[in-house]
Amino acid sequence: MDNFPTLRMRRLRSNETIRSMVRETELSVNDFIYPLFVVYGRDKKIPIPSMPGIYQFSVDKLKDEILELKELGVPSVMLFGIPETKDSMGSSGYQDNGVVQEAVKLIKDTAPELMVITDVCMCEYTDHGHCGLIDADGTVNNDASLELLAKEALSHAKAGCDMVAPSDMMDGRVGFIRKCLDDNNYSQIPIMAYSAKYCSSFYGPFRDAADSAPKFGDRKTYQMDPPNILEALREVSLDIQEGADIVMVKPAMAYLDVIKAVKEKFGYPTTAYNVSGEYSMIKAAGACGWIDEQRVMKEVLTSIKRAGADLIISYFAKDIARVLSRK
Repeated sequence: MDNFPTLRMRRLRSNETIRSMVRETELSVNDFIYPLFVVYGRDKKIPIPSMPGIYQFSVDKLKDEILELKELGVPSVMLFGIPETKDSMGSSGYQDNGVVQEAVKLIKDTAPELMVITDVCMCEYTDHGHCGLIDADGTVNNDASLELLAKEALSHAKAGCDMVAPSDMMDGRVGFIRKCLDDNNYSQIPIMAYSAKYCSSFYGPFRDAADSAPKFGDRKTYQMDPPNILEALREVSLDIQEGADIVMVKPAMAYLDVIKAVKEKFGYPTTAYNVSGEYSMIKAAGACGWIDEQRVMKEVLTSIKRAGADLIISYFAKDIARVLSRK
């Protein structure tokens, strides 16, 4: 009798149909958000060397990409803008005719049903590459940055985005943005907050793609220290109190325990960002023949969902959509 439970498990594992029927975690194309990088100019589709298969697009070149995403069934995109000129105030980030604002309009004209999420941050738009305003002593002025972040979020809402995602990690920005949107009759626009965004070494390729590397210092003073998890829970709690509709953990692979802890403690809609370095490592190892890229991709993305993520921002979104469609 003692062997019966073991035998039952062995029989369940031995048949692929049964394995799939009792599988506890299933990926769906509806889980994914695809990041897009948009630049000024025309007729531009610029490959990003450190991120194979990922490009910077001028707005006029976005249409084909959007139609491909629609065909694949990917339900959402997240927009990052690379401006033509930068200044200390990041002013191109909140212009009505900014590159993200124009991209939002193009996407909603091309595929109105596609969920358009916009990244709200200063780092791509400032000449110093930090996520907020810089004081004379070289430190980031948290409180003075909030107004500019709110102006950026409002400009995205006016352009027609479906959701804003502040990634700057300034304290209090969720509440400030929420009030700004509400006061301007955009109370229906949800906020996906980068709540537990770590000062990670996995962001290198993204900084190539978004031209957002800081020109001096680093972001340790406003992004989270990687060894900390209780701090992450405090940050998530504060963002929820300030009005966040969805919270996020970034990066994903090295922070699965944080994703799990956030989901278990708050039971709140939770996103995980499968970031550029995670993507590029798998792509590089796959290109060298060291791993089976598709199987590793699927295993990693499954682990992120298994940890508790409801949504996954990933540069693999198109690749996994193709794999899932062949099931």
